[in-house]
Parts: sequence; C-alpha cells; structure tokens
Amino acid sequence: MNTARDYAIDIEVFTQYVDEQSIPEQEKFVFAYTISIRNSGTVGARLLSRHWVITDANGKTEEVHGEGVVGEQPWLEPGEGFEYTSGAVLPTDLGTMRGSYEMVADDGTHFNAEIPMFTLTVPRTLH
Repeated sequence: MNTARDYAIDIEVFTQYVDEQSIPEQEKFVFAYTISIRNSGTVGARLLSRHWVITDANGKTEEVHGEGVVGEQPWLEPGEGFEYTSGAVLPTDLGTMRGSYEMVADDGTHFNAEIPMFTLTVPRTLH
C-alpha cells in the first residue's frame, strides 16, 4: 500500500532581479528564478508539466501551463534532485508566483508537487 510520503517532492526557490534586461520606464521588470526540485519520496517520479500563477503588484494574474521545465521532463529517483533557472517579465517592480508540477510516479500514480508562493521584487522595494 502506498502512502502520500511515497510521492513527496521538495521545492526550493531563489529569485533575482535582472537589472540589465529591465526597462522600468517602459514597465518591464525582468526576474530570474532558480528552482531546486528533490524527490524526497520513496518512489521514482517524472515531472510531466508545470502550472504557474503569476500576479503583479496591480493584482493582474496570468496562468501559464506547459510541458516539462526548460525543455526537459526530468526523472528523479528517490533522493535525486534537478535544478533549473527560468524567468518572468512583469509590468511592476513587485509580484508573486506560485504553482505546481504534474508528476507521474514509476508505479503510474499521478500527483501534483505544489510550488509555494514566492516573491519577485526589485531590491529595496520591500521594507
């Protein structure tokens, strides 16, 4: 019998404002985010797709769906990890992202790995 702990994915996020690609006077704020994914469960699993909810400081929300991450669908044995960097462009100097990865375990079980909300902000914007 499988338990929820068999299908456990840990996710950590590091964000960075990309000043050299941003044009604030044109409401273009570029952010990079690096995500570390680790299979902390007991069953191997493949990341099939991603779902993002991106919200800017004006409350405008955009949803993004797509296969894999950065062109890959990594397969992770228990204890293995995968790291990638991607980006987002916002019209404001502050926003948030949250989402989930659709996973399929080696035994065929589909499950979602929740990506906790994180903040995208220009340095010195939040006090």
